[in-house]
Amino acid sequence: MAEVPKSTNVMPEARSIAAAAIAKDVLFTAVIAFIILGPIVGLKTFAISGSLALEQRWGLVTVFVAIVAGGRLAYHLLVWNKPQARPSRAISAPVLPFMNYAKYIAPALVAFAIILPFIPGVDRRIVDLAILILTYIMLGWGLNIVVGLAGLLDLGYVAFYAVGAYAYALLATIYLPAWFGDGIVPWAFFITLPIAGVLAALWGVILGFPVLRLRGDYLAIVTLAFGEIVRVVLINWSDFTGGPAGIGGIPRPSFFGLPFIEGEGGFAAFFGLDFKPIHRIIFLYYVILVLALFTNFVTMRLRRLPVGRAWEALREDEIACRSLGINTTSTKLTAFAIGAMFAGFAGSFFATRQGFVSPESFVFLESFIILSIVVLGGLGSQIGVVVAAIVIIGAFEVFRELNFLKAVMPAGFDPVQYRMLAVGAALVLIMRWKPRGFVTRREPSVVLKEKKAIPTDLVAEGHG
Repeated sequence: MAEVPKSTNVMPEARSIAAAAIAKDVLFTAVIAFIILGPIVGLKTFAISGSLALEQRWGLVTVFVAIVAGGRLAYHLLVWNKPQARPSRAISAPVLPFMNYAKYIAPALVAFAIILPFIPGVDRRIVDLAILILTYIMLGWGLNIVVGLAGLLDLGYVAFYAVGAYAYALLATIYLPAWFGDGIVPWAFFITLPIAGVLAALWGVILGFPVLRLRGDYLAIVTLAFGEIVRVVLINWSDFTGGPAGIGGIPRPSFFGLPFIEGEGGFAAFFGLDFKPIHRIIFLYYVILVLALFTNFVTMRLRRLPVGRAWEALREDEIACRSLGINTTSTKLTAFAIGAMFAGFAGSFFATRQGFVSPESFVFLESFIILSIVVLGGLGSQIGVVVAAIVIIGAFEVFRELNFLKAVMPAGFDPVQYRMLAVGAALVLIMRWKPRGFVTRREPSVVLKEKKAIPTDLVAEGHG
């Protein structure tokens, strides 16, 4: 039978039918957006004269619904009559030039990070933001071992972050002064940093044992419960953790015994410099930079060792992994322990940077942000975690600079309150556009004759 030639023009009847379907879909989207955003955005409670009052902001809801409906309409217009290309499993040609230059991106980023505090125009606020981003990069790299390499979905990673923070807080404020005499121990941070990592790794093993037979959604639920258990224990064990009040007075780190104080015996006086508070901030920046680079170095080395290849085999297919004679028990426990150890290091740094820790700093939202960084960056991709951390954490700070929107938006609009809503919508759009994350390729751990990059759409589907 002869094939009927396809017409390039759309008949008016077909176009009107499609337009009606689009209008129906946009209207349905607007209704769903109103149902979801109505209670969240339209109703706000506030305290007044000792009672609770309710403020209605339906004008703001209307604006948001219009934005959602407009975005849905724009999506339909962009895909109008657009041919649907069949997804290819081969690496496309436009990606190849990027692959050739990818090896230069990481050294360039490291060089930029080293000189960042000394770039003209960089003030304390930028250095503080860089410290925050580097902290989440380190946490993302630690979770990438568990989720990206071993394929174990962990929703309670913040628990190990909390263990490291409280380990340093308790050791530096109670135990070290008792062991070394009253007063602040100058080397407290460097003494307790490995201890905090070991304790977090121990808790990683404790979590790993009960979940050895779990996978997928069941593993996610158990790890989520573990994170909440740790937070509830921190709140209720007041005699040990300080309860909701937390632990304060945590000593700041010193430059190998030289505290950042004004006068004799301080860092500035020892090196003949004028005392500036930013010296301590710059030192903290380089401390977290070294910790993050150490995390990346250890991770990359482990990927090339048998344990790293066992993680990737476990991620691809646990049954096939067992059939190859790989001990899945030790493989899972090492992934949990090493990932938790890096979270403990990050938690110890968080405690010394803040000078105060409380259970409110280790809620489930932190685990969600870290997991989002790993998934958005691309499972198993180190450079992808860096890009995702800069985008997500940077976006949080951008919302603090959008006060000009208060003049054009309805009354009661505060950009900071909607940053999670906007970032969540951005995550949905990005995952719709790049479902495998920003970096959809990775280098093979072991090569035979020729190294070929593996696209991420072949990984985690039994083809990698």
